[in-house]
Amino acid sequence: MDFSLQAFWIPLLKIIWINIVLSGDNAVVIALAARSLPPRQQMMAVGWGSGAAVAMRIVLTLFAVALLQLPYLKLLGAVLLLWIGVQLLLPEEGEANIDGHENLLAAIKTILIADLVMSLDNVIAVAAAAGDSVTLLILGLAISIPLVIFGSTLLMKVMERFPIIITAGGALLGFVAGEMAVSDPALRDWMSANFQMVDKKPVLAGISLEVIVGLVGAALVVAIGKLLARRQTAAVGESQEITR
Repeated sequence: MDFSLQAFWIPLLKIIWINIVLSGDNAVVIALAARSLPPRQQMMAVGWGSGAAVAMRIVLTLFAVALLQLPYLKLLGAVLLLWIGVQLLLPEEGEANIDGHENLLAAIKTILIADLVMSLDNVIAVAAAAGDSVTLLILGLAISIPLVIFGSTLLMKVMERFPIIITAGGALLGFVAGEMAVSDPALRDWMSANFQMVDKKPVLAGISLEVIVGLVGAALVVAIGKLLARRQTAAVGESQEITR
């Protein structure tokens, strides 16, 4: 396997960063589901629940990687990633309503179901960042998911104090969306006919087209996300003024 910076380390960091940014809600659900258990069982619920969640996430993402090899699905996935990136920058509307459980198996079941329901964005984004590398996929998820789960409180405090982390996460999703769109199999022949190809990848003015479109995607996510966030905040402020 190629362990160069471009082929291995940068995609691995993308996968870890995407999971840290997108898995905050999952970590909150795990904490809420296990909160009513005795301390020892809390650790067991978090451990078993997160372990099962890692395995489930790997299987789901492997399916996503396979599906993204079909024509036009990467284009569809790119649009979805742009939407996820924009949503990430919008203000939260409320916390998840998850009941605590006094039974260990019930808590683990809740953790698994919640992770399955809430993981679509993670699965698509990680599949895009991993490309064709199963090794990167498994390694990235194995590192990042436990990091998010066991460091969720610290991570959320850091993100609240430094909102630029969330903005950077949204920009990364936009960048990955651009890279994904350019690599769609349906565009391969058109790319070959209209762009210079270097290592089977299109190049424009000496710069990788994936990088160019990725930067455009990042800029779009940040611009649209910030605009909608300002409008949403203004709308909430107006409604509060009316109710006073």
